[in-house]
Amino acid sequence: MARKKKHKHEDEHMDESWLVPYADLLTLVLALFIVLFAMSSVDAQKFQQLSRAFNSTFTGGTGVLEYPSPTPDGEMEQLDIEKEQQINEEDIEEAKERIEQENLKEIQDKINSYITDNKLETRLETRLTDEGLLITLLNDVFFNSGSSEVREKDKKLASEISELLIMSPPRNIIVSGHTDNIPINNSEFDSNWHLSVMRAVNFMKILIDNDKLDPKAFSAKGFGEFSPVASNETKEGRQKNRRVEILILPYEQKPSQ
Repeated sequence: MARKKKHKHEDEHMDESWLVPYADLLTLVLALFIVLFAMSSVDAQKFQQLSRAFNSTFTGGTGVLEYPSPTPDGEMEQLDIEKEQQINEEDIEEAKERIEQENLKEIQDKINSYITDNKLETRLETRLTDEGLLITLLNDVFFNSGSSEVREKDKKLASEISELLIMSPPRNIIVSGHTDNIPINNSEFDSNWHLSVMRAVNFMKILIDNDKLDPKAFSAKGFGEFSPVASNETKEGRQKNRRVEILILPYEQKPSQ
């Protein structure tokens, strides 16, 4: 009987040489994603730092990270500083505006208390706007029809209103006159615009008679019938349009020309 030949089983070893290029490929893919992330960032300074870090790691060959930035490091740092300063200035301006709105709200509350205490709701009202604090003298109560002179019986109220305009710090104030669209028909005024201007000026004169107010802070405007707040088709609407407005501007804001 033939003797069976013994076969020697040798350990089989898998060829692992493929792991080297595979690891290199994974490294390059990882580097690519990090570069794409860095390029999507607004912060150019961080991109420069990543670029220098990768260039020091991948020393073999020439890659995109080895090319110098078109903007020198010094200039990029200066741009970052200027951007940060701009953001800080915007934050400061927003904070100032917010504080000033709160200050104007306090002034409004004081005037509203005066209106309530003296039962003047049908004659005066206040409203905070984008331009400032607006006080409206309602329903043409200070003037007779077709006249620009403040009625004698209303001069006391006008003087009391001037006391409400004493503020610290002082603010610029615009007094404006408005009319309805019914044409003026007398020898004194040739248009509603002329009438509205003179009403604003005459009312402002009473205000600045108060020696606690600075006349340089006041200006007068006339809008005639061209800035209505209601329809001129009804009697009630025309009555609302005949008004004088006092606009208290935010601190340090100058009246527009």
